[in-house]
Amino acid sequence: MLHILICDDNLQQRTHIESVVTKHIDTEDVEIELILSSSNPLEILDYLKVHPDKRGLYFLDIDLQHDEMDGMKLAAIIRETDPLAKIVFITTHSELAYLTSQHKLNAMDFIAKERPEDIEVRTIECIIAAYKRYLEERSGQVKYFTIDADGEIWSIPHNDILFFETHGKIRHRIILYTENDKLEFRGFLGEIEKLVPEFYRCHKSYLLNLSKITYIDKLAKEAVMPNGQRVHIAEKKMSELVKAIEGATHK
Repeated sequence: MLHILICDDNLQQRTHIESVVTKHIDTEDVEIELILSSSNPLEILDYLKVHPDKRGLYFLDIDLQHDEMDGMKLAAIIRETDPLAKIVFITTHSELAYLTSQHKLNAMDFIAKERPEDIEVRTIECIIAAYKRYLEERSGQVKYFTIDADGEIWSIPHNDILFFETHGKIRHRIILYTENDKLEFRGFLGEIEKLVPEFYRCHKSYLLNLSKITYIDKLAKEAVMPNGQRVHIAEKKMSELVKAIEGATHK
């Protein structure tokens, strides 16, 4: 069972998210349950203490107006307790999106309340994606890439990774990019290449997830990722990369 938990101090917004979640559960044949919806982040943590083995999808507001913690701190504690947590931020403070990356929270999505027309659509998209991941995890189909990021152990699903990049200034330092985050760790791109054979070394400094490429800009010699990031492709690798993408598509 995939458990959904909501934490938002705005009653109207929280009720709306509850309604979207409940409607989706009632109309689809899914193993999903809305476990808890609260304005108090401590209630979320109390639930996790009692159920540390549960896996969940969390919809969190950033500015919770709580004396002890905001949504960022709550997410960090959730991540420690539930390493496979799917975290979605829904907030009026869209300018704070960059902090999710700074705090290494690996958020699944960031939905701005300023665009109410997006909330229902994006919330449902997150539920569908999280449930798909839950089923894959349960069946053992998900492959994980585990790293030690400055003392914090992370297991990132291969399908969440966009690409790896060698650090431009620090030797033996690698940056792993997801759609909403990035993590740095000590490593060598050549060794990583052996661990993720479905990725492609398009440049001496980049290792690309073929399945995440939106399109190839041949003129600029760049691969464009779903979040708009662009990755340079070595000229001699261009034709080979195109063939690799075609091969991955037809598997």
